[in-house]
Amino acid sequence: MSGFLTGFRYRLEWLVALSVRTVVRVAPMSVVRALGRGLGRVAYVIDGPRRRIALENLAFAFPGRPVSDRQALVKSMFAHFGAVVLELIKFGTYSREQMLAAADVEGEEWYHQARRQGRGVLFFTGHFGYWEMQAVSHALTGEPISALARPLDNPYLHAMLEEIRTSTGNSVIYRQGAVRRMLRELGAGRGIAVLIDQHLHSDAIYVGFFRRPAATTSALAALALRTGATVIPVFALPLPYGRYRFIYEHPVDPPRAGTPDAVREFTQRCTDVLEMYVRRHPDLWMWMHRRWRDRDVSAGVSELSASSDAEADV
Repeated sequence: MSGFLTGFRYRLEWLVALSVRTVVRVAPMSVVRALGRGLGRVAYVIDGPRRRIALENLAFAFPGRPVSDRQALVKSMFAHFGAVVLELIKFGTYSREQMLAAADVEGEEWYHQARRQGRGVLFFTGHFGYWEMQAVSHALTGEPISALARPLDNPYLHAMLEEIRTSTGNSVIYRQGAVRRMLRELGAGRGIAVLIDQHLHSDAIYVGFFRRPAATTSALAALALRTGATVIPVFALPLPYGRYRFIYEHPVDPPRAGTPDAVREFTQRCTDVLEMYVRRHPDLWMWMHRRWRDRDVSAGVSELSASSDAEADV
């Protein structure tokens, strides 16, 4: 019975998404953004558990801010992610010409310079701003890339999202066999996009994020150190009238050869760049995610302390 109900819910969600796509297809993106922000505000009201998680995270990250300011930030964050969902659906209906016209691109020379080196490029960001749109658009001015992602639980919505993600020639890499596939892509000089802001239960190391240990993927740094691929932070910000600003930041410099615990050091450097953007635009990051897990904090502190002690001994 539970399987039947789950299947029914998946189909219902898919039908809703199809209906939304039909509506947003004919609406200007500025209108779609406004509608999405409205839906996000509704979610803020009715989704108590995620609202509480976001408020708890913000209380730790910005303890000096008044409670009223943190509440306003959470409301704005919910509104932003409501807009992200509808805008991504709308973006998936765009022609290539419309996608190119929808964004201002900054720092793209860093990518072209890295690409000429022939060792591949590792892009990283977080669940911040309009990361999905930037990945889709990248293939129109550069070369198609592969994005590391987790499948959605709903297979119908997963197929719809993958259609958008691959519409410009990009591909998606899922966990099984991911390392071998990423090494192959980098060896061919291609690009891979990775999100580094989700809590992991395995294959993770602890680095500081808002002064607190956070379990973070080690794959980005490990691949970069192994292959010599350039690591470029990327961020996608909203512009007025339903447009976007896609930013390619200066590459993150790798640690010097012989640096103790180089993977952790490299991961910390990348995380610091992400934190800088989140501090600048806190309403654009997914505070509703349990980035820090209380039961893991003591282990993370021990890891970070051991790493610091080892570096102090050198």
